[in-house]
Amino acid sequence: MAEVRFDGFDAAALAARLALPACELYESVSSTMDVAHAAAGRGASAGTVILADAQEAGRGRGGKRWASLPGRGVWMTLIERPESPRGLDVLSLRLGLLAAEALDGLAEERVQLKWPNDLYVGDRKLAGILVEARWRDQRAEWVAIGIGLNVAPPGVEGSAAGLAPGTTRIAALELVLPALRAAAATEGPLTSQELTRYAVRDLAAGRRVVQPAAGVVAGLTAAGELLVETGAGRVACCTGSLVFAEEA
Repeated sequence: MAEVRFDGFDAAALAARLALPACELYESVSSTMDVAHAAAGRGASAGTVILADAQEAGRGRGGKRWASLPGRGVWMTLIERPESPRGLDVLSLRLGLLAAEALDGLAEERVQLKWPNDLYVGDRKLAGILVEARWRDQRAEWVAIGIGLNVAPPGVEGSAAGLAPGTTRIAALELVLPALRAAAATEGPLTSQELTRYAVRDLAAGRRVVQPAAGVVAGLTAAGELLVETGAGRVACCTGSLVFAEEA
């Protein structure tokens, strides 16, 4: 069987380029998240990355599945082994924030954030993040951080965003991986500085929504809750998907 390469790099060369302990490369998998959980269960070290050229059943929040086209993006799961569970509650938000900041230089305009786990350019989705932890004896034995990032936009006009023309997948990986690893290493709730940085990129701030509560979005709490001003007062939502009123 021919050795799998990712844009010309074999697994060892890519791991060295990205300063990672290990990379596992696949032409196609059902989901890099599933492969990562299996690898972590076999003892894969923190910082191991699972990369596929294509996914047949990529996984998102709420069990949503989709196909990820070959060669057009980064379909990846990063394994981390946190020393403490403090920070896991806001990890997806922190990952999104740091990834958005890292990718600004490769996008044609500022990367925005849609609570709780999506990155946007304009009104089109650029990337989605999914976090799954596996627990043993009340501690997180490992965390799998999945990201699907469109480097080149999908073929359907207007369906999703991509990075600036000519951007390579390697260039995207070199920026986004250190951001994800830094987010995973940070403990505790969102700081006031992080909340300020998030607010600058908040796609929903001031907009009317129908889910997870009907009203106008008023920002986030340090615990990562979405604040919505409703007719009955302000509510803090910790679960659910964000649906704008114009989309309903």
